[in-house]
Amino acid sequence: MDLGIKGKRALVCAGSKGLGRGCAEALAAAGVDLVLNARGAEALEATAAAIRAAHGVTVTTVAADITTEAGRAEVLKAAGAVDILVTNAGGPPPGVWSDWTRDDFIKALDANMLTPIALMTALLPGMIEAGWGRVINITSQSVKAPIAQLGLSNAARTGLTGYVAGTARQVAPQGVTINNLLPGIHDTDRATALDAGVMKAEGISADEARARRAATIPARRYGTAAEFGAACAFLCSVHAGFIVGQNILLDGGATNATI
Repeated sequence: MDLGIKGKRALVCAGSKGLGRGCAEALAAAGVDLVLNARGAEALEATAAAIRAAHGVTVTTVAADITTEAGRAEVLKAAGAVDILVTNAGGPPPGVWSDWTRDDFIKALDANMLTPIALMTALLPGMIEAGWGRVINITSQSVKAPIAQLGLSNAARTGLTGYVAGTARQVAPQGVTINNLLPGIHDTDRATALDAGVMKAEGISADEARARRAATIPARRYGTAAEFGAACAFLCSVHAGFIVGQNILLDGGATNATI
């Protein structure tokens, strides 16, 4: 399928690894030029080189912490006007309710709610003026069904979801869509870190921790960054203009819900 976005320009945050890279790869395969951001310069440059070689698109790199005001300013200056925005930032650490202080919540809100909002605030006006734009926020399956040990993430990402619900409907008349992708467990560094916590707590091997988690997923496996990226690219395509303000689960059926 021709996604109809060849020659568009996208900013992909946290795009050197994992789900962000999956999105960047899929957009590049559709002919989209990229502004790629991540904190680690070495991994970022390696990813950019691989994408250029594979897809022949322009890739501009900005090594900066997108969750800080200074980092966002640097990224936005390099990005200029973009047609597509993919927001993404690593999730807060797991724990239990008694572990978290106000500072922990503020840090989670800054990274997983206020940073995407700041990026949208900066870039939506240009999309509206152009009469076309796509925003994809990578959130979490926890906004549909909370994960107790990820309370910081539950809170911050649910707040972003509420913001998007209203904002998406305000900008849709101008040809701009905003949607959220809600990943379950994918084969990324985040999954490895969560499995390591189970290993430590229960004294089991990495393979056993992974097998236990996979057994809770109806698809009986972890997702891949490539299939996540394909979903992102479709939502960014010309075919997805009637999909507005939605929260789309990519979790292998793990969220047990009728709607």
